[in-house]
Amino acid sequence: MKFYKIASFLPLCALMACEKGPNFAELCDQNPEICQEFQEDTWCKRERIAVGFANLDHKIEASDGNKFQQLIAYEGYEKCMAHASKIEHIKLKVKKTRRINNVMKAQERIKEISLATQHSEHPDLLYFHWSRYLNEQALSKFVALEGNELLERPNRQVNLASYYAKRDPKKTLNLLYHALELYESDDTLDTEIFKSIASIFADKKEYKQAYIWSKILHSYNPEDTTISEKSLDSYAKASGLDREFLDKVASSTLDKIIAGRFTSPHT
Repeated sequence: MKFYKIASFLPLCALMACEKGPNFAELCDQNPEICQEFQEDTWCKRERIAVGFANLDHKIEASDGNKFQQLIAYEGYEKCMAHASKIEHIKLKVKKTRRINNVMKAQERIKEISLATQHSEHPDLLYFHWSRYLNEQALSKFVALEGNELLERPNRQVNLASYYAKRDPKKTLNLLYHALELYESDDTLDTEIFKSIASIFADKKEYKQAYIWSKILHSYNPEDTTISEKSLDSYAKASGLDREFLDKVASSTLDKIIAGRFTSPHT
């Protein structure tokens, strides 16, 4: 197992219209230049919608935070479309050309926004420029914010944890726990946190804890292919664990996280 790091995740409003905002069709009617950026394609619709709303947010307010959301949206679209462009179409090879063009357009926008934000002091952009471009100056500024209120968000604690992953496992674990503390009731959880905590405990040969956090991952997201009931059962048997008891601990812990009532255990 390895430590999984994640730079960020799109807020729900970036993936769909917020209750008080326009839906995607309305966005396109009111802002045709946004929706005409990419050639129409049936693939990667979810990612294209995310780009559209990120661009709308930036059009309304050209802030560094919204520029960061643009970068993440474009990256998601580029990754999805790059995969789609590899698919051969015997009768409609024009689709492949269209998808390649869309990939190139997304890459151009990523470069453009990255260049425009390379000197930004925004925490998410600092981490972005280190994780994507190995910008050591950006990293130094990001790490220097440790303990600052600006980093009191789950994704930023995870980003900080990724920096310490190979340097200080105990601190890494505490940062991941704190990330979970920062979630409010019914927030969408970053499951990479569960994977990373399980990984740390597995490396430490603390099998009970590794099982508990793997079970939490599976309970929260049964579709995640990294874990299954069968693999959990095999792990418990091989490690001589009381699975019934540990399942209860995992369920109780997950309930607290979802309810926004999780508190970090002493490590």
